[in-house]
Order: sequence, then structure tokens, then C-alpha cells
Amino acid sequence: MSHAIRFHAPGGPEVLRWEEVAVGDPAPNEARVRHHAVGLNYIDIYHRTGAYPLPLPSGIGLEGAGVVEAVGSAVTELKAGDRVAYAGGPIGAYAEVRNMPADRLVKLPDAIDFKTGAAMMLQGMTAQYLLRRTCRVEPGDTILIHAAAGGVGLIVCQWAKALGATVIGTVGSDEKAALAKAHGCDHTIIYTRENFVERVKDITSGKGVRVVYDSIAKDTFMGSLDCLRPLGMMVLFGAASGPAPLLDSGELAKRGSLFFTRPTLFTYIAQRSDLLAISGELFDVVTAGKVKIEVNQSYALKDAAQAQIDLVARKTTGSTVLLP
Repeated sequence: MSHAIRFHAPGGPEVLRWEEVAVGDPAPNEARVRHHAVGLNYIDIYHRTGAYPLPLPSGIGLEGAGVVEAVGSAVTELKAGDRVAYAGGPIGAYAEVRNMPADRLVKLPDAIDFKTGAAMMLQGMTAQYLLRRTCRVEPGDTILIHAAAGGVGLIVCQWAKALGATVIGTVGSDEKAALAKAHGCDHTIIYTRENFVERVKDITSGKGVRVVYDSIAKDTFMGSLDCLRPLGMMVLFGAASGPAPLLDSGELAKRGSLFFTRPTLFTYIAQRSDLLAISGELFDVVTAGKVKIEVNQSYALKDAAQAQIDLVARKTTGSTVLLP
């Protein structure tokens, strides 16, 4: 028998249970993976609380890295012993061992360890589509990223800087400001004591930024719109403070014919060819040293509830992994 974190009803962290589970042989198109590390992400909180409802009882978690133990009869791209990583589901990464659809797995380069692999996939591929697909950042652009010292934020800061952009980031403390600056953020705004809209206008001499990447939503949404230059793009990719207010399209018009989008990683990697392209570009920038994945916290997998408590309390920086 193996173990996994499961929950039987939505609620607080106390609903997470460490349970014995049976993991059988992989189906024809599956591979059985023994995790060496599992990623912690804010979407896990949405699943646990029911904000993003799941059929229950359910496992939890979308990201992991480990070694293939066995493959199904129809699998040709993988074999036992391969180092692999994944993000985006199916749900159930908080597990010692699991069967995964083989077409959702990518081979992990030897230069990338398991902790880094588990920490980088969801956040790193999110950064890739934000910067290279949703709004393709070019040299000379000025961008705003909220939660700049978080997992996605630190990757976006580094990657955008490598692309030649000027990066403005909001953070919650002096310590997080220092961390963001050390990872390529040119201007930090401590939102707990500064008006981020006014500061962005000061930094850009009143022009505004080309794109805002906002994973906070309720507390920042309208202010984010006010930070954009005419024809700028508002990219809402999370809701850490709660759902964004309903948007009257007229607000986009009067602020300068703005663009608004609400993307998700799962759309961008739905096709295997896109998954390989996005993960491949991520692996390239990491192995080239342009982006460093900061795994700043680790917890035992059975202590996943405490890890989620600390994530919600904003006690974490960078990425966090759970270790089986």
C-alpha cells in the first residue's frame, strides 16, 4: 500500500487526510510514477476549499517529479527508470506513487533535480505562457507583476529581465522587496504602505505599463487597470484575495481601449505539442541560468495541511515542495 493526501469534503486544512491507497498497474496509456517531490500551488487551496469544486472524495495537487516505475502497453515515449515531471493534472499529486496519463509527463533533464522539477513546472510554465504567449514581452517593455516574491513572481521577474523588460513588482514586506530585487525586479512597491497605482505612474512618468500580470484579483483588480497605458493588457491569472469584481466593458474603453484576458495554464498545454514546447523553453532558460527556481520551503508530504496554512498566511517565498 502507498499513501496519499485526500479529502472527503471541502473546508479548511483540517479536511486533508493522510490515507492508505492502492495503486495498481498502469493502464495501456499510463505510467506509474514514484514521486521524489511534489509541488505546492495556490490552486490547491481553491480545490480544498471548494472554490474550484471537485468530485469528492478526491486527491489533491497538480504537480510533481519522480521516476517512472512501469508503463502501460501502449506507451512508447517513456520507459521504467525515466526521470519525469508534470503539472496540470489530473488531480492527485499529493501522493507517494500514482498512475499518470503518459502524454502529460515530460522527461526531466539530468541537470534539474527533483525538487526543482516539482517546484518549477506549474509556476514556470505559467510564467512562460504569460510572458511569451498571452502577451509577448519585448525588449524595452515595462511590466507590472503582483506578488513579485511569490513562486510565479520570482520566475516572471527573472525571465522578463532576461528578455530586456523593465519590471515593476508589488510585494508585502521589505524582506520580500529585497528578494524580488535580487531576482530582476527593477522597482518594488510595498503595497501594505504604498499606493501601487500612484507609484507605477511615478515610475513610468505617467505613461503606465504595457501589461499587468495579476494573480490577486479582488484587492488589486481596478487598480491594475489604472496602471495600464492605452492599448495595454490586463492579464488576470489568479484570485488570491477573492474573485475580481464584475467588469463593465466600458471601463476598458475609457481607460484607453484596454485588453483583458483570463487565461489558464491548462488551455495552453492541452495539446501535447504545446506542453512539450512550453516545458522545453522553460527547461532551456533554467539550464542556461537565466532563471533560477527558488525552492525556499519544504515539508513532509504528510504535513501538507501545514504547508497550505503557511502559503495562505503569506509566510512562504518562492516555491515550496512536499517530500514523500
